[in-house]
Amino acid sequence: MTREPAVETASEPAALDPNGARPTIVVGVDGSASAAAAVQWAARQAKLEQADVLAVIAWDYPALVGLGVVVPSQEIEDAAGEALAETITRELGSEPEVPVAQRVVYGYPAEVLLDASRDAHLLVVGSRGLGGFAGTVLGSVGRACVEHAACPVVVVRGPETGHHHGHGAGRHLD
Repeated sequence: MTREPAVETASEPAALDPNGARPTIVVGVDGSASAAAAVQWAARQAKLEQADVLAVIAWDYPALVGLGVVVPSQEIEDAAGEALAETITRELGSEPEVPVAQRVVYGYPAEVLLDASRDAHLLVVGSRGLGGFAGTVLGSVGRACVEHAACPVVVVRGPETGHHHGHGAGRHLD
């Protein structure tokens, strides 16, 4: 008895949705090295699967807002958009090989990514963002995405920092 593989292989394009649209791979961007690696991974996978990429960055008010500090929200949103565009250009060039849409959204990063990936083929996040504790293997946003996403999630490690957390840490599977 011959069994068909349960998952798609990298050489086969992802199935089109019923409306004929290309599948979407959502990737979270936050300015960290692991998010940059996630952008590269998402683009390579999108090329293999003939998918589009949706790069998403979330922004929120700084912690000092409410303590008498006034920060114009448009400036924060604009800065987030610039950081997103710079990351895409730096990691994929000015003319990426796959379609890459960019979205800047107000809110908590995990909630923003979970919402953006609700109908996605795949969600890609970096293993560690800019906050939290440097010694943890998976950040809070990545963990929330892995636990609650409606689609498969790929967690991408950033470049080696010289700190090894077990065998194979920092090795890339290309």
